[in-house]
Amino acid sequence: MEARTKLSAALPVVFAAIVFGLLASVADAARYTTTNFVVNAPTPQLAKEIGEMAEHWRRELSIEWIGKEMPAWSRPCPIKADVAPQLGAGGVTTFVFDRGEVFDWNMTITGSRERVLDSVLPHEITHTIFACHFRQPLPRWADEGACTTVEHRSEIAKQEHLLIRFLKTGKGIPFRQMFDMKEYPPEVLPLYAQGHSLTRYLIGQRGKAAFLEFLADGMSDENWPRAVKEHYGQDNLFALQNQWLDWVKQGRPILPGESAGGENMLASNQPPATPTPPSTNLTPASSTNYESAYSKVAGQHNGTVVRRPAGEGSHYSDAPPANREKKTYWR
Repeated sequence: MEARTKLSAALPVVFAAIVFGLLASVADAARYTTTNFVVNAPTPQLAKEIGEMAEHWRRELSIEWIGKEMPAWSRPCPIKADVAPQLGAGGVTTFVFDRGEVFDWNMTITGSRERVLDSVLPHEITHTIFACHFRQPLPRWADEGACTTVEHRSEIAKQEHLLIRFLKTGKGIPFRQMFDMKEYPPEVLPLYAQGHSLTRYLIGQRGKAAFLEFLADGMSDENWPRAVKEHYGQDNLFALQNQWLDWVKQGRPILPGESAGGENMLASNQPPATPTPPSTNLTPASSTNYESAYSKVAGQHNGTVVRRPAGEGSHYSDAPPANREKKTYWR
């Protein structure tokens, strides 16, 4: 009897150890590490697929935007992926700016497998590329607008549809307000739709490299009317607003810097059936000095662009606040 008692008492311990071991092995199997990312996903296959596609987009999008591949990060970026067919596409990426450096990456992505691979991942990774290039937060319209241009065509179509609805229902954002936005407005969806449309319009005029130079120049003194005139030939923000609105009203015709399909962005490709990244035939943007954007901005502020005292990193997130109503326009 005593032996049986000891044996029965030991069984729960053994069983718990076995269950814990199985759970640990499952968790480990759903983790995949690459040079720049550590992915946690529902299945080992998804974790590997997301990790390899994350490296693909990081490489290809950095070449497309800044003309060359970014160096490896000192520490990989954790990615937490929630993937299921019924989930809407979305993501949040956080990082820290401090004395001209950016670090402490963290990314959360959700959606169907297709949208995670071809829209959410490239969108969030483009945020990291801009953070590394500019070393400070971009204006909200430009950051979200540019990151939306690399999404799948189906997601871009949603933004284009929303834009018309917002403009016709008085929810557009006057440029004099939009260009001053350093934080997300109470109602963020008009900002996303309008920011994407204006970004596409400006890139279509002179290309991606010129667009990034425009942003760096405008951030150097926050004189956006001057930057708009010097880089795009418009007398002021109101003139640019009217020209952009005319283009939208015409049905957004193809611009000189766009391909025949109306988009020249990488992520218009369908995701692959296997983890092998898709090949592309895109021509990279004109190469610019990797340090040039930060140097240009910092040079106008005595070499300092951090928002907090030295040693206190400015934590930044691309996640907007909850939506609330905001007055907007359509002419």
